[in-house]
Amino acid sequence: MSLRSFLDDIAPSFEKGGKYEALYPAYEAVDTALYTPSSTTAGASHVRDGLNLKRVMITVWLCAFIPVFAGSYFIGLNANEAMQAMGLTSVDNWRGIFLNGLVGFDPNSVWDCLIHGLAYFVPLYITVFLAGIVFEIWFASKRGHEVNEGYFVTSILFTLTLPPSIPLWMAAVGVIFGVVIAKEVFGGTGKNFLNPALTGRAFLYFAYPAQMSGDAVWVAVDGWTQATPLGNAASDLPYGVDWMSAFIGTMPGSVGETSTLAILIAGVLLCLSRIASWRVMAGVFLGMVLTSSLFNLLPSTNPMFAMPFYWHLVLGGFAFGAVFMATDPVSAAMTNNGRWFYGILIGFMCVLIRVVNPAFPEGMMLAILFGNLFAPLLDHFVMQSNIKRRLARG
Repeated sequence: MSLRSFLDDIAPSFEKGGKYEALYPAYEAVDTALYTPSSTTAGASHVRDGLNLKRVMITVWLCAFIPVFAGSYFIGLNANEAMQAMGLTSVDNWRGIFLNGLVGFDPNSVWDCLIHGLAYFVPLYITVFLAGIVFEIWFASKRGHEVNEGYFVTSILFTLTLPPSIPLWMAAVGVIFGVVIAKEVFGGTGKNFLNPALTGRAFLYFAYPAQMSGDAVWVAVDGWTQATPLGNAASDLPYGVDWMSAFIGTMPGSVGETSTLAILIAGVLLCLSRIASWRVMAGVFLGMVLTSSLFNLLPSTNPMFAMPFYWHLVLGGFAFGAVFMATDPVSAAMTNNGRWFYGILIGFMCVLIRVVNPAFPEGMMLAILFGNLFAPLLDHFVMQSNIKRRLARG
């Protein structure tokens, strides 16, 4: 029996009047994720292009795996280098059950680094996905609507913003907060005005700051502490990495933020497929360049004032936020001109938070959430300007 036949056979149990009617959203989510929906438009219809919600979300989800594999490799590389420096040849925690017999923890081995890093990413992602999807299905069942592919994107982007050593229960709490508070209470996908992944990340940062920003959370080795280059910069210490190494990703950080190269490759694919707005990305970069250049001209004892724009680009979550978070089609600006202003605002706020408040060196998360709040207002002003201009012409 094929999978298609099996799904068709059990469908009556999940449809209205069936034994598992309350679980229909879960069944429908699995069915439409694997196959084309059974209900399609039969007659003539107006179609703008071939993009739909499923294709948009799945494309973003697949592109996110570029920084996943790059980030996992560099997590494993940093961990293996730390283990070598400490003289360790095995992992003592529960991951060692399969890691110790599978890899040799050699920092010069691509296999050892990648598998070691994936040993942290995969359990984290599974935990995040399962914790959040339970609440997605619960809200869908209560409201009688479908579970769409939006959570695939939320789950993987949220996971990529986390330090590799974060406790799994904490990741589950964060994603549940983001899904429920930032999305479901407003009606679900398409109705939220804040990015759910970033909302969950912000909640964890303020609720558990030591586990989200401490020096012991970035390298996946117990007993090893190492600050991120951005944290070093805020403390007026050597960055600990050259620019090209930072661009490639050989430095501590959250899973998805380390490799700017991998993020930019994913960004190009998202722009070419017309999934993400290049105007938002360009606006974020422009706002960052202008603001950081202005601070470079101002005399100050704060070392962050002197950081040039090309370092802001490769340190922290700037690149990841600009490509994957700021371009969220639901919480970002909708008009073309509004996207420019929205992006510039985020770039400006990111540098402002990083530079003026050295106690909080990573400003991209709050900058994007701030931009989300102003996106509807920016679109309103753009549309009102267009209306006035057309009335003047008429």
